[in-house]
Amino acid sequence: MEIDHPNLFIEINEKNYIFVAVTYDENQNLKVVEKITAPSVGIDKNKFISIDQASEEIKKNIAIIEKKLNYIFKDVTVVIDNFDYSCINISGFKKLNGSQVLKDNISYILNSLKLAVTENEKQKTILHIFNSKSILDGINVENLPIGLFGDFYSHELTFFLIENNDLKNIQKLFNKNNLNIKKIILKSFGEGAQLINQNKDIETFLKIKISENILSIHFFENASFRYSEYFNFGTNIIFRDIEKICSLENETIRKFLSNSLLDKKSFNENEILEDNYFTKGSFRKIRKKLILDIANARINEIVDIIFNNNINIKSLKRNKFKIYLTIKDKQILENFKESFKSYFLKNSNFEIYLINDSEIDESIMNVVNLSIYGWKKEAIPTTKIKNSLITRIFKSLFG
Repeated sequence: MEIDHPNLFIEINEKNYIFVAVTYDENQNLKVVEKITAPSVGIDKNKFISIDQASEEIKKNIAIIEKKLNYIFKDVTVVIDNFDYSCINISGFKKLNGSQVLKDNISYILNSLKLAVTENEKQKTILHIFNSKSILDGINVENLPIGLFGDFYSHELTFFLIENNDLKNIQKLFNKNNLNIKKIILKSFGEGAQLINQNKDIETFLKIKISENILSIHFFENASFRYSEYFNFGTNIIFRDIEKICSLENETIRKFLSNSLLDKKSFNENEILEDNYFTKGSFRKIRKKLILDIANARINEIVDIIFNNNINIKSLKRNKFKIYLTIKDKQILENFKESFKSYFLKNSNFEIYLINDSEIDESIMNVVNLSIYGWKKEAIPTTKIKNSLITRIFKSLFG
């Protein structure tokens, strides 16, 4: 990053495009100099529905920033938080027979695994690679064991991939605005790295974010991004259940929940909603406790689906770790945070902490640092292996 030259970062998430320009001075200080949040037009349900509409929105807001800064951007770093992506964990090994682990050994394993993934996932492109585990003669080693002697070395990598069509659409979107994409960074990776930087003694945890329509879980182990999963539901299903069972308007439910912190124990079985809650439609005799019981039943089901009964993370839960939970709907957070915590803990003794979503400036600054300095567990292949070696590579990996 050039000193005093603005650099452009654009986040694409479920609801917005976030445009942020930052500068980097001679004292290595980063500063946000311009910021715009705009609706993510042209995108619906994690897919582009109109590149032209999206391009116009991008063009309009970049022009505003360029005019204010009297600077023309040529490059952009893109942060994505709403496109479908997948992760793969895969291991390779090297028989040493008492010799040293060399840098070339590790580079060969890394590139061999990368080739194996690209050959088997032709419809996807790799965004990030992480060094997940290094094992020398059955012992986990924290740092790469270059120079150590041993008989058998294995190395596990985690790959995060995006659909080729999504990547092509992202590239087309910015090419239409004469912008070269320097790098695409997953926001979930940035948020996990941010948590590690803020809590120096914590490198293994599960981060859960519950929005209105989307829920996500992200697992980090020893600072390596290991697993990610998205669910196409959020806190809105709690309101929909109450609406359906009680035949209440969403506005009525939210008005009830907007009171001071509710406690179901404070309502007896026969206490009903007062008529002042019914600003729309006719008055209905609805028990207050019923509303809370429905909400708690749905919360219990949500936690079971994403955590307690989720077979995808069963192996990850063998060891205890901290859970960081973000609930974006303030009414759900204020009224049911203890319910969420108790349901997460009902079958285990994990530590759970409620945290706020990151501020835009703080989040972008963390991404800027990742783009400049990289991440200690992120791996970058140092060489390319020709296709003519595929047979030999698979033989060495899988015997």
